[in-house]
Amino acid sequence: MNKAVKYAILGAAGALSAVNAVRAARFTPKKTDQAALPEETVDVETACAHLSRAISIPTVSYPEKEDVDFSQFDLFHAFLDEAFPLIHEKLEKEIVEEANLIYRWKGRRSDLDPIALLAHQDVVPVSEGTEPDWTHPPFSGCNDGEYIWGRGALDMKNHLIGVMEAVEALLAEGFVPARDIYLLFAQDEEVSMSDRGGAKCMMEVLRARGIHLDCIIDEGGAMLPVYVKGVMEHKCLCGVGIAEKGYADIEISVNAKGGHSSQPPAHSALGELAAVIRRLENHPFKAEMPPFLMEMLKSLGRNCTYPVRLLTCNIPALRPLLKAAMKQIPLSASMMRTTAAVTMISGSPAANVLPQKATATVNFRMMPGVSSADVINHIRKCARGEKVEINCIKKKEASAVSPTDARAYRIIEALCMQESSDHIVAPYLVMYCTDACTYEPICEHIYRFSPFKAGVDLMICAHATNERVPIDSIAPAIAFFKRYIRKASAE
Repeated sequence: MNKAVKYAILGAAGALSAVNAVRAARFTPKKTDQAALPEETVDVETACAHLSRAISIPTVSYPEKEDVDFSQFDLFHAFLDEAFPLIHEKLEKEIVEEANLIYRWKGRRSDLDPIALLAHQDVVPVSEGTEPDWTHPPFSGCNDGEYIWGRGALDMKNHLIGVMEAVEALLAEGFVPARDIYLLFAQDEEVSMSDRGGAKCMMEVLRARGIHLDCIIDEGGAMLPVYVKGVMEHKCLCGVGIAEKGYADIEISVNAKGGHSSQPPAHSALGELAAVIRRLENHPFKAEMPPFLMEMLKSLGRNCTYPVRLLTCNIPALRPLLKAAMKQIPLSASMMRTTAAVTMISGSPAANVLPQKATATVNFRMMPGVSSADVINHIRKCARGEKVEINCIKKKEASAVSPTDARAYRIIEALCMQESSDHIVAPYLVMYCTDACTYEPICEHIYRFSPFKAGVDLMICAHATNERVPIDSIAPAIAFFKRYIRKASAE
């Protein structure tokens, strides 16, 4: 290689490095309106007392309605009437089916589509025998000055009480919305996946009245502190759920002759089933990099420190490498593909009896665009001609994907960014089921966001021992709801 070519290569490399350095320098968070948000009046002491009382009422839901103690829901409704007298006086309240609550706050203009804020009243049970493991009793609502403890503190009586506190405060301030506002509080979100679930019943009531909602906000999003030394420091990721995965419990069964275990065939029914399971695990659904994931990665990349941005500013070009890396990590892989988890298996009733039928239960979480029918077809392909029985026990299809250029999303984004320049707002896919997608027949703009800041160590306590919410997250959340209601209910 002569000197001219060498110099040309070095020059080109230098130019590319310079271009990349400039690109990295410009790869910064999007400019937003940085006008300071006005202070909001929040009675945090009263709000904490109300949340503690709400937690102390064990509104536990169970799959079978006969197991539910609906008297606890009656107590909870009475508590809401007492704690929020202006709401009780000025909003129209309706109980649908057993205990689902619809509140209507009438706006000035009936020609505008209403907005809705969702929450659910029910909580999951506390696992029997784990009560002594709690720092404070699970239905105590204990306030120790740092946290409020108990079942529902994070999922999601904090959200429900936050919404009610915001509405009560706005009523006291004399605010009158332009649009109607609906508060929709289901009784059975934790267990419902049927056509008669609480959210479905309330949606049908609204649809029968010809109501089309402008937008919905529900649980599902989170405000997670992010700290990676030297990479991303003192940031908070505000994830806004624009869609949620589907859910399907599917039984896969293999039949055989059975018989005495002293004379086994080459493969018992369980052995044949195990081969099908292994093929299912070895042939996962194809991983994709959907637009929302790329947008999230770009948002995170823009907030990295400058040296790191030399790499993150090239995220589109690094897409194949990112995809390969993310597929190796269960958490990130689950954001890219439909997942299959073999969770239960059954066979013979005794150790010395060959099973006549072996059954595995597989839990699937479907990406938007993948249906339960697609899952069943995938199972049949993995079975490779084996005679298997496939029985879908329970299913809920994946939701539609709400746009990020809609008014409601922009309101959430702007409020988060104006609250703090350290906030990173990004769309994401909710991995679990919520009530939100039930309202798709009457709403196209559905977002899942709960404005309570809590670390991963606390988030994993939802549905688990020592569920609790930080007290310092309550006032900002109520302030967010007040601001959101003002803006979203405007003309």
